[in-house]
Amino acid sequence: MKSGLRHQLAEKMAGEITLSDSPGKALKKWRMSFAIPQATLSEHLDVSPSVISDYESGRRKSPGTAVVGKIVDSILSIDEANGGKYTKKFAKLLYSDFDDDVIYDMHDYPTPVPLQAFAQAIGCTTLCGSLDLSIFGYTVINSINAITQLSSNEFNRIYGWSTERALIFTDVSSGKSPMVAIRVTPFKPRCVVLQGIEPAGVHPLVPKMAEKDRITVLCTMTDIDRIISVLREEPW
Repeated sequence: MKSGLRHQLAEKMAGEITLSDSPGKALKKWRMSFAIPQATLSEHLDVSPSVISDYESGRRKSPGTAVVGKIVDSILSIDEANGGKYTKKFAKLLYSDFDDDVIYDMHDYPTPVPLQAFAQAIGCTTLCGSLDLSIFGYTVINSINAITQLSSNEFNRIYGWSTERALIFTDVSSGKSPMVAIRVTPFKPRCVVLQGIEPAGVHPLVPKMAEKDRITVLCTMTDIDRIISVLREEPW
């Protein structure tokens, strides 16, 4: 990966952690986004796993900018040693330029948001999966345009800075097409929201596909503009 892109990504990560009201939670978000176990990160930093755990839980004083820089560098180095899968993915997002007829809205949270509260805010009904989870962002997607216009690599970019997010597909007819698209791509969201359809109208294959990928699926009849307005106003 080019050093310039790596540097920009490192700045993005370190800035979010340092400026967050909960630096430990932001640190945990990034570690998990790169699928790096605490033990692996602590070994690379030559510290006890309890040090990372204490930072993330808030038991230890928030790390300063120098320590955050070392942690971010370690996360990127570990990923690059494993082929750079996540580093390449997140670096591409620095230049994401989706058309507004594909992505209606995209936002990432610096700290986890309870899925239960998120679902209630936009009037969701649970189709399958658990609400006892947290997300780090959401993307509101025109389901038809996304499926017909985006390549597989472009589709992966709808995940923003974290796959632990809710993908809200608008104006779905049965919910099958978005789930099929997700099935054939490497990244999986924490939650899928099907907008414009009641649970009874969802294709019977949807919960079966969701179960295989451990995805919570919700339905909402709330208007798209209302969803975007509500989510932008929430103080998460």
